[in-house]
Amino acid sequence: MDRIVYDPIPAEVEWVGRRVIGCAIKVHRVLGPGYKESIYVEALCLEMDARGLMFEREVPITVIYDGHEIPGQRLDLRVGGALIVECKAVEAINKVHTRQALSYLKTTRLRLAFIFNFNVDVLMPSGFERVVL
Repeated sequence: MDRIVYDPIPAEVEWVGRRVIGCAIKVHRVLGPGYKESIYVEALCLEMDARGLMFEREVPITVIYDGHEIPGQRLDLRVGGALIVECKAVEAINKVHTRQALSYLKTTRLRLAFIFNFNVDVLMPSGFERVVL
């Protein structure tokens, strides 16, 4: 069976990713668990903005099926044009969240996504998943 081998994630994307993780850790440290997802997204945007990170919110994406465009999906955040960030406030990150992030990566042709679950006692590592395509 052939394995697909991908190039490593570019250093500049990894650099942005480390900064995003720092922002998420600060947001979680200040707010803690228990809020709605939208609160964490807003706080994360405020923190990224304060650190000079460029990002887009609620980015619409279109899925192509059999030559037809199907709108309706939205990314929570696209940071630096190269990293997808999905924020959750759930019991635990599970397979459906990971599969959603993989689908977003395939659709956008990006390589790296982070899932942050802010509904945990300690964000790292239990509230974080790195998804690579």
